[in-house]
Amino acid sequence: MEVRMEESWRRRLQKEFDKPYFEKLTAFVKSEYARTHVLPPPRQIFRIFDSCPFEKVRVVILGQDPYPTPGQYYGICFSVPQGVAVPASLANIFREIHSDLGKPVPASGNLDRWVDQGVFPMNSVFTVRAHESGSHRNMGWETFSDAVIRTLSDERENLVFMLWGAYAREKAALIDPKKHLVLTAAHPSPRSADRGFFGCRHFSRTNAFLRSRGLGEIDW
Repeated sequence: MEVRMEESWRRRLQKEFDKPYFEKLTAFVKSEYARTHVLPPPRQIFRIFDSCPFEKVRVVILGQDPYPTPGQYYGICFSVPQGVAVPASLANIFREIHSDLGKPVPASGNLDRWVDQGVFPMNSVFTVRAHESGSHRNMGWETFSDAVIRTLSDERENLVFMLWGAYAREKAALIDPKKHLVLTAAHPSPRSADRGFFGCRHFSRTNAFLRSRGLGEIDW
């Protein structure tokens, strides 16, 4: 199967697109778009891959599902378009950055400026029915996103992986800790942020790691 995405990614992931699970996933997603309201619009499903080429990735932030509210999700995990109200989890991320680095809390929840610096915020599941959180789980997206994580771990060095929440922490098994920095904490959701996300200092720790490897810091 041919999937349209930036060439550095498409070349590495083509073997996934040709596997039976991805064929089944494609058929499911197409049927969902045909019969109900699915997010994001089809052209935005792989936006993160087009926005951040493989060689440019420096920090991976792993989420689980797209925002299910129409108008919020456009293919970049945790991010929302300019002018859209900042969701609660992202507000907590900004709060932690302010506490950790002293940076002012942004008015905009658009994280494209992070992506431009090599931050790769990716959901494990790439589509969702509007207003139905988790509705496209266990249909094959997780197998695909695991392959993305494994490819980054195997073919790159000195990446930072931020794994927030129990689901994301399970993905640590896919990452070589001898080559990369793996940071884990509670999820920034209001239901769990005060149980280990606040105070995790992942943003200063990331920059310290990048500095120690002679790499540029992220302007969070």
